[in-house]
Amino acid sequence: MATPTEGSRIGWTFAIAASAALAILGAEIEGLRGLHYVFKPLTTLLILAMACRRPDDAGPYRRWIAVGLVLSTAGDIFLMLPFDGFVFGLGSFLLAHLAYLWALRQRGGWWRVRWPVLVYAVVASCVLARLWPGLPNELKLPVIVYVIALAGMAAQAASVWREHPDASTRVAAVGGAFFVASDALLALDRFSAPMLHANALVLASYWIAQACIASSVFALREAQPRHRPIA
Repeated sequence: MATPTEGSRIGWTFAIAASAALAILGAEIEGLRGLHYVFKPLTTLLILAMACRRPDDAGPYRRWIAVGLVLSTAGDIFLMLPFDGFVFGLGSFLLAHLAYLWALRQRGGWWRVRWPVLVYAVVASCVLARLWPGLPNELKLPVIVYVIALAGMAAQAASVWREHPDASTRVAAVGGAFFVASDALLALDRFSAPMLHANALVLASYWIAQACIASSVFALREAQPRHRPIA
């Protein structure tokens, strides 16, 4: 029989998955676009609500993850508006990644394990090289800054996991990897080579990333702390 905590997780997972499925359905089918407008921000807000259920003993880590999810919700809205809000969405997600980066800093030192930095630097360089010919000149600098922030966040998540391996750091590292995959798919579809069912692929990997990052707050309850958060 599931414990109350496990039952709560199952409930949150079901609600988030159902909302994400409706948002993806609305993105894929023109006649159901209204579902996308409603359930896209709602899915991220549900993930935020899940993270906020963690007691205050999660400290600054939970607070910065929550800030990142609020900024991500703003980015969701900018990217789905009728006008082209790409730059505003990019800015919102840039700030979200900086919030996640600072949250991860509470769990360990800056990139003390070096191989994730190398891995994500190579991935980021390959994606940028593919995007570069199709990027408008006015977006080249913002995209470079964004890619550095995203890769830095994902590398920090992986570094902290290897520095302090437990359930919480592991799921955060998975979330960072899925965020890189989601944004790479989005950028390649937009600026390089349009892909079949790109919306479904981008959104599914995006919400897996966000749910993993939020779950890292939940997992603090089970993890045996090997370090103290930095205030």
